[in-house]
Amino acid sequence: MSAVPAQGSVSRRGVVAEGVARHFGSVHAVEYMDFQAPAGKVTALIGPNGAGKTTLLLMLASLLRPDAGTIRIDGLDPVHDHAAVRLRIGWMPDTLGVWESLTAREILAQMARFYRLPAGSRDSRVSHLLHTVRLDTLADQPARVLSRGQQQRLSLARAMIHDPSVLLLDEPASGLDPGSRVELRNMLRQLAAAGKAVVVSSHVLSELDEIADGAVFVNQGRTVKQQSLEEAAKEGRRYAITALDTAALTARLREYGLVFRVEDGRRPAVSLLLMDDADASSLLKRLVNDDVGVVSFAPAAGALEETYMTLDAERR
Repeated sequence: MSAVPAQGSVSRRGVVAEGVARHFGSVHAVEYMDFQAPAGKVTALIGPNGAGKTTLLLMLASLLRPDAGTIRIDGLDPVHDHAAVRLRIGWMPDTLGVWESLTAREILAQMARFYRLPAGSRDSRVSHLLHTVRLDTLADQPARVLSRGQQQRLSLARAMIHDPSVLLLDEPASGLDPGSRVELRNMLRQLAAAGKAVVVSSHVLSELDEIADGAVFVNQGRTVKQQSLEEAAKEGRRYAITALDTAALTARLREYGLVFRVEDGRRPAVSLLLMDDADASSLLKRLVNDDVGVVSFAPAAGALEETYMTLDAERR
């Protein structure tokens, strides 16, 4: 199915950015960012609004030239090897964009022509992608009548039309219903397993925990942390516990010498930081043996969300 073979040695495949910067007049959207997204992995790009995520993605997609620093896509420089880099990149912005009067099929067919896919395989490639993103029945409807979620699925198909080795996805789950989110998650994992470098920028951190192999955290135009999901998990995770008797629960936790906090909400709960699954299992067993009526005991946040909240607290 590959229309564009990835080039370069295995060690050079994927995305590498070092010290990139970009300003717009007096606004320094990106001041200094390092970024790595290896082939065969899903890499999350995480940060608050205004952190510079979209500007970074636009530079990685060769749509903006950095004012400083270097970018390599499969070992190639987007500034000097612009056309070759474009063939390796699938870019999905956070909105579908133009051509709203064309049908979904026409949009994908036109993109196939732009990327010079062989005429004999264009129709089958378009049909395959329409089926992949579940737009078969809407293939001949104008893009403007599609819902937000349907337009997102079309945008993803458009990014994949030429079978790129690198996918840059800006808020791909925006507007998707829960079932479509699960399908997207499975699809991105399959694309990474096929050897593609997949970059996902999203505010839905719970989704990223299920998708990503690693993450790059950015804020105020700078990279503040890079870590794998395994490294994030080793830093501990906050667990939420509810019990039939919250007072009895908190009393036991104090007796154990654990630091916790009482959470506001419809159902009284406490939360505390545990280092790993073994700690969680041990605490749950101890509470049950001490006759605390535990109702629920589960992670309150994913590993990446925990890192994000810790970095945010440090920033404040």
